[in-house]
Amino acid sequence: MKQSITFYRNQLIFCLAAVPLGAVVGAICAFFGSVLLKITAFRNSHSFALLPFLGVAGVVIVWCYQKFGKESNKGMSLLFEVHQEQRASIPLRLVPMSMGSTWMTHLFGGSAGREGVAVQIGGTLGNFIGNKIKVSDGNKILMIAGMAAGFGGLFRIPLTAVFFSLEVLRRGAIEYAALLPSVVAAFTADYVSGLLEGEKFTHFIGGQMTLNFGVVVKLIVMGVVFGLIGMLFSILLKRLKTALSGWMQNGITRILVCGTVIGILSMVCFRGRYSGFGTNLIEGAFSGGDIMPWDFALKILFTTLTLAAGYCGGEVIPLCSIGASAGFVLAGVLGLPVELCVALGYVSVLGSATNTFFAPVFMGIEVFGTRYIPWFAVVSAIAYICNGRKSVYSLQK
Repeated sequence: MKQSITFYRNQLIFCLAAVPLGAVVGAICAFFGSVLLKITAFRNSHSFALLPFLGVAGVVIVWCYQKFGKESNKGMSLLFEVHQEQRASIPLRLVPMSMGSTWMTHLFGGSAGREGVAVQIGGTLGNFIGNKIKVSDGNKILMIAGMAAGFGGLFRIPLTAVFFSLEVLRRGAIEYAALLPSVVAAFTADYVSGLLEGEKFTHFIGGQMTLNFGVVVKLIVMGVVFGLIGMLFSILLKRLKTALSGWMQNGITRILVCGTVIGILSMVCFRGRYSGFGTNLIEGAFSGGDIMPWDFALKILFTTLTLAAGYCGGEVIPLCSIGASAGFVLAGVLGLPVELCVALGYVSVLGSATNTFFAPVFMGIEVFGTRYIPWFAVVSAIAYICNGRKSVYSLQK
C-alpha cells in the first residue's frame, strides 16, 4: 500500500513538473524551428556562395565545442548515459551549443535533420528539473518527458513524440513509468508551439484500398526493403564515423576536409539538392515531381557523411525523406498508389533506423490520417524486424 501511494505521489509530481517543462521546451523549439526555416530559405537563395564554406563552418563548430562545450559534444549519447545510469546530469550548455551548431550546419548546406537537437534540448531541461526535485528516478523520468516535449514541440505530433521517447532508449522495451509525464509534456509543448506558430506538416491520404493477398505480399516486400534501407543507413553511419576518426584523428582537420568535400559536391553536382532536411525530396515525392531513382541512396550518403564528419542536427527528417523517395520508386514497381507508398516509406524507414515501432505507426496516423492504420502497422512491423538490430544510436541497447 505504501509503495502504491509513493508511486502515485511521484507520478503527480512528475506530471506537475511536466507542464512548465513542456511549455518552456515548446517555446524554445518553436523559436529554434522558425530560425531554421529562415536559414534554409536564405541558403537556398545563396547556395553557391555558402556551400563551399561548409568545411570552414565545421571548424567553427568544433572549435566552439572544444573551447566551451566540454561534454556537450557527446549530444544524444548523454541522454542514453543518464538512462543507463552512467551519469546523473547533462550540462545545460548543451542547449545553446546544439542550437547554434545546427543553425551553422544548415546555413552552409550540411545534410542533417533537426529533431536530434529538439530531443536533446528537452531531455537536458527535463534532466535538470528532475535532479532538482529530488524524487526517485526523477532525472530519468523527466528527461524522457522532456525528450517527448522536444519532439512534440518541434514537429507538433505529440503522440508520435511520446512513443518515440518511450521506445528509443532501449530496443524492445517501453518506459511505462514515464508514460503519463511524457503525455503531459508533449501535449503542452505542442500547444505552446502552436500558439507561437510552430510548423506542423500534415498530408491527408484519401482513397480506399482493400487488403487482399496480393496487396499483403506487396506490403511485405515494402517492409523488407524499407527495413534494409534503415539498416543500411545505420551501418554506413557507424562505419563512416569509425573510418573518418581513424583516417583523421584531429576533429578540426576531419570536419574541415569532409565539410569542404560535401559542400563542393553539393554545389557542383547537385546544386544543393541533398543539403538540409530533405523536405524538397518529400514535397517532390508527394506531388509526383522530380524524384530520381537514386535520390534516396545519395541522400543516405550525404547525410551519413555530414553526421559522421561531426556536424549537428538529427536523423529523423532525412530518414523520412529517404523513405519517401524510396517509396516513390517502389510505387511504380509494385503498382500501388504513389502517395500511399511514399507515406509508408516516410514512417517505416524512420522506425527501422531508430528501432521503434509504435512511433512510426502513430506518425502515420498524426501526419497522414487514420484511413491506413493497418498498412502503417504491417509495413512498420516488418521494417522493424528486418533492420538487422541496427540503430543510428550507438548506445541504444
